[in-house]
Amino acid sequence: MIRVLIVDDSAVVRKILSGELSKYEDIQVVGTAIDPYVARDKIVKLKPDVVTLDIEMPRMDGLSFLAKLMKYHPIPVVIVSSLAPENSETALKALELGAVDVVAKPSSVYSVPAISRLVHAIRAAASAKLPRQIPSETSRLARSIDLPREIQTTHKIIAIGASTGGTKAIEVVLRDFPPSAPGTVIVQHMPEYFTASFAQRLNRICRVEVREAKDQDSVIPGVALIAPGGKHMVLKRSGARYIVRIKDGPPVHYQKPSVDVLFQSVALNAGRNAIGVLLTGMGADGARGLLAMHENGAYTIAQDEQSCVVFGMPREAIKLGAVDEVLPLGDIARRIFEVLVRENKRR
Repeated sequence: MIRVLIVDDSAVVRKILSGELSKYEDIQVVGTAIDPYVARDKIVKLKPDVVTLDIEMPRMDGLSFLAKLMKYHPIPVVIVSSLAPENSETALKALELGAVDVVAKPSSVYSVPAISRLVHAIRAAASAKLPRQIPSETSRLARSIDLPREIQTTHKIIAIGASTGGTKAIEVVLRDFPPSAPGTVIVQHMPEYFTASFAQRLNRICRVEVREAKDQDSVIPGVALIAPGGKHMVLKRSGARYIVRIKDGPPVHYQKPSVDVLFQSVALNAGRNAIGVLLTGMGADGARGLLAMHENGAYTIAQDEQSCVVFGMPREAIKLGAVDEVLPLGDIARRIFEVLVRENKRR
């Protein structure tokens, strides 16, 4: 049974979340709080397994409370935020501070996708590893990678999938990419609006260009495209070049965008010219897609359990025999480019 404390200044939201979450047999709402001061006392008294936290609240904002919570009483936190562009940067800051996930705030009891996503996030948070084991800034700088000039990357594709804990994991991998890295396509489970801010933030700190994908964007060296929240992204061939198509459709493994949808398309259209990477996250999204890539000749990598926030997705891929190599997060980028250099020498 997962014991949940709901922290939100809106009585309506507290009522909706309490009622909907209580319908799930493995979740018990042990209490609610109108602000961080009430929440602090209830955390000590009720000992919840997971806290859902609003960002904008009276007396103390959610970010300030989260920072104090992570310092003095670390506990898995899921940020529940309104779907608005202005909230996305704040939510990303919350992930940096230690929140496990960020989900869209349901507008009513009829917001079934939002509730389902929240339940998934709570279950993932309950099994999340705190504190996280992230490579230090110093070690990342020491591993800066540059490709030899003779290595051609125009025909290569790197595909990355992640969920819970993935925002930081993707950052760790992409920050090591050289400017000449192959075209990269990424699915991170995030709501609408939040993926654009996530891409902008990565673009400011990475040597490759990072942006939220648009329909028919070309996949070219030096550019990483992140699937927009609320849409699926697939890789296609257009003559001699690769493009992405952004499309609607039902969620896969409760997710939209789905890692499996992207990886299956990469398997079909890039085959042995691709490298697949499955990072931290709960559930099985991406496992079968990575298997398809592996069977079509792609080199496949999974993040190891010790460095994952949640080992679910990589574990499922390993069980299927979809993975060529299991690596700590900090070693993944360098291994990608070692594989590229090795394959270039074989040509």
